[in-house]
Amino acid sequence: MGTSTRFRSAALGAAAVLITLFTGGAAPVVAQELRIATSYKLMTLDPHYSTLNENSSLLSQIYERLVYQDEKFNLKPDLATSWQRLSDTRWEFKLRENVRFHDGSPFTSEDVIYSINRIQAFLKPPGGGFQPYTKAIKSVSAPDPRTVIFDTNGSQPTLPLSLSSIFIMPKSASGFKTTDDLNGGVPPIGTGPYKFKSWRSGEVLELTRNEDYWGGRPSWSDVTFRIIESPAARVAALSTNDVDIADFIPARDVPSLKQHGFKVANISAARVNFVQFDLASDKAPGVTNKAGEPIPNPFRDPRVRRALSMVVDRGVLVDKILSGFGTAAAQVFPQGLPGTSPYLTAGPPRYPEAKALLAEAGYPKGFNVVLAGPTGRYPGDAESLQAIAQNWARIGVGVQPVAVPFSVFNTKRAVGEYGIWYGGGSGESVDILLDALVASPNSQRGTGALNYGKYMNHAFDEMLIKAETLEVGPDRDKALADATEFVMRDQPIIPLYHFDHLFGYGARVASYTMHPRGWTTAMQAAPTAR
Repeated sequence: MGTSTRFRSAALGAAAVLITLFTGGAAPVVAQELRIATSYKLMTLDPHYSTLNENSSLLSQIYERLVYQDEKFNLKPDLATSWQRLSDTRWEFKLRENVRFHDGSPFTSEDVIYSINRIQAFLKPPGGGFQPYTKAIKSVSAPDPRTVIFDTNGSQPTLPLSLSSIFIMPKSASGFKTTDDLNGGVPPIGTGPYKFKSWRSGEVLELTRNEDYWGGRPSWSDVTFRIIESPAARVAALSTNDVDIADFIPARDVPSLKQHGFKVANISAARVNFVQFDLASDKAPGVTNKAGEPIPNPFRDPRVRRALSMVVDRGVLVDKILSGFGTAAAQVFPQGLPGTSPYLTAGPPRYPEAKALLAEAGYPKGFNVVLAGPTGRYPGDAESLQAIAQNWARIGVGVQPVAVPFSVFNTKRAVGEYGIWYGGGSGESVDILLDALVASPNSQRGTGALNYGKYMNHAFDEMLIKAETLEVGPDRDKALADATEFVMRDQPIIPLYHFDHLFGYGARVASYTMHPRGWTTAMQAAPTAR
């Protein structure tokens, strides 16, 4: 018995606890249900529909990938046991033996081909969220059931990293399953440690143990995810022992939870929360002069964007709103991770300089904006809107904060109802997040998935493309840092902070091992001995 080997590196602490439980005459762990209160509202049972973290996180218990990232962002074997680059444009992956899907069918190379082809050729917008991860793949073939060959479009030194995001489905004799099929009656079938039991959209996801899991018998007999979007409600559910784990708890609740005997795990998140601008509209929604009249889009002027950035008091955001569980941001990943710049740091507000920049841009008296954002989605989201409003008021920018549930926010942002908004993003690496967040939207390259503001800087695009052709190592990291420094001078977003992931858990959980990607899974939790 033990945790899923997909998280074997990320779960060393949990593994150590389990080893203790099963040696030296310790009492065995009794099979039991794990109850989790999660902020993640599962959108779909289709593993290839959307790259939102809620889908990737929850479905990772059912489906698996060829490769996975450990807690230090190292690539580890999952359904593939090894991989090698045969040439600049060809990769070979060797597959794990004796793996079966939940319906008993064997896992082979044909399932990998089926999954890649489904993403590339079958799913259409708004589905097919994983297409950017397959843009590098020219063709995929299988010389035998345990070998997969990927031919790529040009040199693709990070193909294994891209494949660490793609779930593998079983090949269907009846062709590609539609998203409606998977959501409406065809049970999702993967190779993961837990099998699908039931799902009520926006309410609950129920799983049961895969007794024949290739990585060893999972720790929990059953797992129930209760979707609770309100942070206060998640904390309340944990405090009353209605659940065993609550994810993304507010920092302000940590002292009280600890005082009442609950444990808290935290880890710095490989992500950024930011303010983003509508740069496509001639007149940005919700932006007016002081008389309330619409004006030409001020965010198209980089001086305005820089002025707004330089007065955000990130120290208050981190120290007061996040209670110290985070770091101030000046780039997309926390400083020190591969590809980050050592020179981009967040300083204190500079109000006189910002006012001068606004005046130089033609706004000496400022203007008014509606600043939108989700509530309960990220730590400190609604509170951050209020703090930013106070900062901007000091340079004449009046702010009306509007915080709504993430499902509402996500829909309105996607159709262009906001002129400026607070958001968040994460990725497997710096370049992937740069590609998604600030690279020009390009369907051929698969960039701009999170670039809702339609920012475009072709000089930066070229720098990023060149960096991504380099082998993983110091030269690539330096090129990515240079590209980041270049684009942040243009201030296409305002980085705010890198928050810590905070999870609380009760007496039935011996330990909970965090992952910087913010995944919420049963495999990260070790049960208490009974």
